[in-house]
Amino acid sequence: MIDVIITSYNEPKATLRAVQTFLKQYTKKDLRVTVVDPFPAVGVFLHKAIKDPRFVFYPDPGEGKSYALNLLFQEYASSNKRDIFILTDGDVHVSEHTVREIVTAFKDPHVGCVTGKPVSLDGRDTKYGFWAHVAFAGIHRVRDHLSSSGTFLECSGYLFAIRKSVILDFPLETSEDSIIPYLFWKKGYGIQYVPGAEVYVKNPTTWNDWLAQKVRNVKAHENLKHIAPDMPRTKTLWHEIKHGGLYALTLPRNLKECGWLLQLYPARLYLYLKAFKELRKKKQYADGWRGDATTESTKTLDA
Repeated sequence: MIDVIITSYNEPKATLRAVQTFLKQYTKKDLRVTVVDPFPAVGVFLHKAIKDPRFVFYPDPGEGKSYALNLLFQEYASSNKRDIFILTDGDVHVSEHTVREIVTAFKDPHVGCVTGKPVSLDGRDTKYGFWAHVAFAGIHRVRDHLSSSGTFLECSGYLFAIRKSVILDFPLETSEDSIIPYLFWKKGYGIQYVPGAEVYVKNPTTWNDWLAQKVRNVKAHENLKHIAPDMPRTKTLWHEIKHGGLYALTLPRNLKECGWLLQLYPARLYLYLKAFKELRKKKQYADGWRGDATTESTKTLDA
């Protein structure tokens, strides 16, 4: 059984596209697509548009994405190691061969987690669009290297998949795309990066949205120090500098992009400093929906 869990936050049109993308590319009956959303109106909208019996709407109690995933991990639990969860969001959508790519990767019994490749929907003709392309290019490069070498890597929260039978829950105090792969890694499973499974992402287009999203991500990953102190970290300031500092210099195509890149370096440093400062003031990461981060410019169809 393949269970696709789409966590969404009051973006019915975008979520409809996310659901339809999965239903169209995989027509077999051993697929179930569940949308988890705290807004009942989203469920009404989706049920009117989707008549496929493989679709399920799960009204979330509003306690956050990780809380909802824990509930469904237990409700949809299976002892069959060939069964998988595919985890994604309602404000993104995947490429037409994503399910096939993921299923193929899990044919290796050693693989416990599979992560896809984020692709920016933003053009390079704006500063924030260019910044997104730089970030995603660096992420692709690092994940491809770590996966090829059999080293631990954290997954993409936009799209990753896991075997059903291994864990039933995970801590809420950090990002699921980091702690879940670690739990699999501790049990002896490998993490595989599958760039053929693409997920298309709309990125922030304003300073406030960009900063809010990135600071929240950093705080989530910094909480790993307390939850899993022995976990190999791949999303840190040091790793950004080590693996991306010089590589980013190869990406600009013109003088305008060179200028934007020079602005990106201090911006990344500032967001880390801001996140560290907030953590020292006990402004801890709190599990919540994407909408709580007030990143309005990342909306696609429901703006």
